[in-house]
Amino acid sequence: MKRKNRDLKEVFSRLTAKTSEAAGSFWAFSAAALIVLAWAATGPFFHYSEVWQLVINTSTTIITFLMVFIIQHAQNKDMRAVHLKLNELIAAVDGASNRLIDVEDLSDREVEALYHRFQTLARTAAKLEHGAKVSIEQEEGKAETGAHERSGAVKPEARQRKRSQAPGRS
Repeated sequence: MKRKNRDLKEVFSRLTAKTSEAAGSFWAFSAAALIVLAWAATGPFFHYSEVWQLVINTSTTIITFLMVFIIQHAQNKDMRAVHLKLNELIAAVDGASNRLIDVEDLSDREVEALYHRFQTLARTAAKLEHGAKVSIEQEEGKAETGAHERSGAVKPEARQRKRSQAPGRS
C-alpha cells in the first residue's frame, strides 16, 4: 500500500510539474486566447443563449479549480527548494544565526517574535559605526548584560577600527 501511494504521489508530482510548465507557456496562452475568441465569434450563431454562456463559464470554472491545486503544488515544491538553498547558505556563512534554519516550520507567533528581534537588531546596527557587525546572539547578550562592549555585540575587528579612528590617534 505504501509503495502504491508513493507511486501515485510521484505520478502526480510529474504530471503537475509538466502541466504547470505547459500552462505557463506562450502556446497555452495563445490556445486559451483563441478558444475565447472562437467562443465569442460563435455568439451570434447561438444567439448569445444561456447554453452558449454556460459553455465558457463551466469550462473556465473547472480549469480554474484544477489549476489551483497544480499551482499550489508547484509553489510548495519551489518554496521547499528555496528554503533548502537558504538553509545551506545560513549553515555555510560564518556568523550567521543557525536558528534561522527551518524558520518556515515555526508557528506564526514564533516567526513574528523573530521578526521583531531582527527589527531591534537592525535598529542597533544602524546606530553602530559603518563596518561594525552585530548578530542576534550578540544582541541577546547585550540585553542580558546591558552593554554592547561587555556582551561583544561589536566584533573585535570593529572595536579595533573604532579605537584607531578615535580623535588623537594615528
